Amino acid sequence: MKVGDIIDFLEEIAPLHLQENYDNAGLLTGRIDWEATGAVICLDATEQVIEEAQSLGYNMVIAHHPIIFGGLKSLTGKHYVERAIIRAIKNDIAIYAIHTNLDNVLDRGVNEVIAQKLKLQEVSILQPKGDNPDIGSGAIGYLTEALPFDKFIPHLKEQMELLVVKHTKMVKPVIEKVALCGGSGRFLLDTAIEQEADVFISSDFKYHEYFEANDQITIFDIGHYESEKYTIEHLHKLLTGNFSKFAACCTKVHTNPIKYS
Repeated sequence: MKVGDIIDFLEEIAPLHLQENYDNAGLLTGRIDWEATGAVICLDATEQVIEEAQSLGYNMVIAHHPIIFGGLKSLTGKHYVERAIIRAIKNDIAIYAIHTNLDNVLDRGVNEVIAQKLKLQEVSILQPKGDNPDIGSGAIGYLTEALPFDKFIPHLKEQMELLVVKHTKMVKPVIEKVALCGGSGRFLLDTAIEQEADVFISSDFKYHEYFEANDQITIFDIGHYESEKYTIEHLHKLLTGNFSKFAACCTKVHTNPIKYS
């Protein structure tokens, strides 16, 4: 099996043309004609994850976030991105990123995974792109049973395995309609309000942006890593379900740079 065979399968699910114009999804190091010996699946292709793949004898790392995002002007090893790329190239390890293209599909995409974890039903794209209702940003759906606000918080923490949640004040005492976006979803807040969601679950809000809830919705900022961590297991299931004899594993490296004490 070639690296290109794995890529072809992933791009059937999330075609590269669906990525945002600022993104850098796709094959970042390596060649499509290499024999694929196995893959480590992760959110962030750090040097430690590359080393993990190397130790397992795998020559592929499949990441959600592109390790090369901005322009690289040197490869001297002074920066964590440079160190990861140097190690990958020296050891013939292909790095493939499946990022906003996986965010922008509902079927088998990042936001569907979150919706399933929260046990939502009647799930649809929050902000469709063009005329296709299955392509776009975020998701919106309904809890199987409406919950009082003080019961919704434990539900969210339990389903997403959160130690803490950061949120704005209660606006609606009963929660039923839920909008969400894995990763940085601030740009969807107005759409969530327009769609009359009771809450909006995402991450990476700045201080003054919380005021934009404007007494119309409750924002739950659960953390970037925390909102997307199930993408690792999701991609693993997709790959092993399609390639039964391909060696793939979820990384054991915890790449969240944020710690709670």
